[in-house]
Amino acid sequence: METRIDFTQPQGLPGERLRRRFGAPREIFAAHALNEVRAVLEAVEAAARAGQWCLGFVRYEAAAAFDPALPTHAADGPLAWFAAYDQALPWADGEDAAQEAPAHVVWRSSLTRDAFDQAMAQIHEAIASGAFYQVNYTAPLRGTLQGSPQALFDALLRAQPGGYAACMDTGEEQILSVSPELFFDWDGKHILARPMKGTAPRGATPEEDAALAQELRSAPKERAENVMIVDLLRNDLSRIAEPFSVKVPRLFHTQALPSVWQMTSDVQATTRPGTRLVDVFAALFPCGSITGAPKVAAMRMIQALEPSPRGVYCGAVGVVRPGADGGIQATFNVPIRTVALRGAQAVCGIGSGITSGALVESEWREWQHKSAFVERASQPFHLLETLALEDGAWRHLPEHLQRLQDAAAHFSTPWSSQVTQCLDALAAEHATGLWRVRLLLDARGRASAEAFACAPTALPVRLQLADQPLSDRWAHGEFVRYKTTRRAHYDAFAPTDPAFFDTLLFNEQGEITECTRGNIAALVDGRWITPPLACGLLPGVGRAIALREARVSEAVLRLADLPRVQAWAFVNSLRGWLAAELKLPAQS
Repeated sequence: METRIDFTQPQGLPGERLRRRFGAPREIFAAHALNEVRAVLEAVEAAARAGQWCLGFVRYEAAAAFDPALPTHAADGPLAWFAAYDQALPWADGEDAAQEAPAHVVWRSSLTRDAFDQAMAQIHEAIASGAFYQVNYTAPLRGTLQGSPQALFDALLRAQPGGYAACMDTGEEQILSVSPELFFDWDGKHILARPMKGTAPRGATPEEDAALAQELRSAPKERAENVMIVDLLRNDLSRIAEPFSVKVPRLFHTQALPSVWQMTSDVQATTRPGTRLVDVFAALFPCGSITGAPKVAAMRMIQALEPSPRGVYCGAVGVVRPGADGGIQATFNVPIRTVALRGAQAVCGIGSGITSGALVESEWREWQHKSAFVERASQPFHLLETLALEDGAWRHLPEHLQRLQDAAAHFSTPWSSQVTQCLDALAAEHATGLWRVRLLLDARGRASAEAFACAPTALPVRLQLADQPLSDRWAHGEFVRYKTTRRAHYDAFAPTDPAFFDTLLFNEQGEITECTRGNIAALVDGRWITPPLACGLLPGVGRAIALREARVSEAVLRLADLPRVQAWAFVNSLRGWLAAELKLPAQS
């Protein structure tokens, strides 16, 4: 696996990135005991001052190397590991390291819901007793990799772009980090920390998305969680800062990530003359955003609740390189959103900060939102549009292309004129008749399309009601909001009885959402309504046309409302508006 970094330049121009790849290392620095960690960091700083680039990590379990009072489990690998390189090679945008088959991982949580609830109860009890006021509680996802580590890193980078990404190989372990969180950026004089605390899901519409961001910025619980860690970082930085130089120039900044909104704040300082890299780590490590506050008490709770070492997750991953005037430039992330591989065995930690105001159900949902990045990257998929081609003319083509382009932007998929060229070629080959066209766009932006003869649909179509809700993990996730070939959550509800055309779905709140292959409309009290996107459904093109033409309006429809429905319609762009009948379960 090729070693690479793709780091935001936090103190550079907007959008400026440090993208480099590396060949064979000149030297390896590794610490396997606590008393070796400081020496490794000193060697890394010396190598960078001599002109080398050093890329590596410090494991969470190295904490006691800087403060013996910080408790952790025993490490399961080197406490610190860095590779030194004579040069950093350019890595251009779009230049992929691997052309292998996509990677595939099926993840399973090591934590049951019951165990999560019990841990939350213990945390709330400890907070109430005054042991600490925030703790960061985590648990690993585990899986087995099919494919190459490089292919998985490429997919992770597409799933979580724009942060502080690095991949490296120690020989026994591969670290694939796509963390959005900056630990610190230090040029030998000025230091910036950017702790990330506060999370909200992304919205189903631009309006809902903006409202969720505003709610995150103003929520007392989220702001309190952020301020607690800002205060901790201010205190940590003061240990190496010149007097009165610690500042907080930006507080409660919301950052849009693909699956969540995150809140960050900036803490800056001027370091004292003679400060070394090891001094920075001694003051800051581990980052307070992944421990809690006070740090020692929070880490005691972490050790008690979490049965295994965190590893590189929640430690630090970064690069130390030559700086100005013989100095150094050190940039480290907090390795959340990070996968560690040993052979085919993959581990990825997920967690959140717990305060007195944390609600169990909300925190559990936050974990699901945070794990979406690795779910996205771990199973290959294509973006999908299903279009009607009738006598050589496309039905609602602009709307389909806009929806596909929106999905491409969301999933960081390249977009080009190849999409329309592909459709033009297919239309020329099918000048007569009605065709169902399946348009696909892969992760590299390559388009393909197939046409299938489309037979008339017998009316009315018969629908069955799902026997259980579509879980919130899917209903409010990106694989419902955007149309892709990742459809297992829909396929599980597909009718097995050929008498039924499709299945009507509902969410965990008992709200009707959609069918597995189209949207739904219901006539209630003489008015046609369709569920709003916030209930968790695909924004279908046929649905959008019906709304635009005022044939329907949005309104929540609950299971309890079903007896009031006077008529049903199945709606999509391919079939149009189809009269439907819903078979309700027999009353017991």
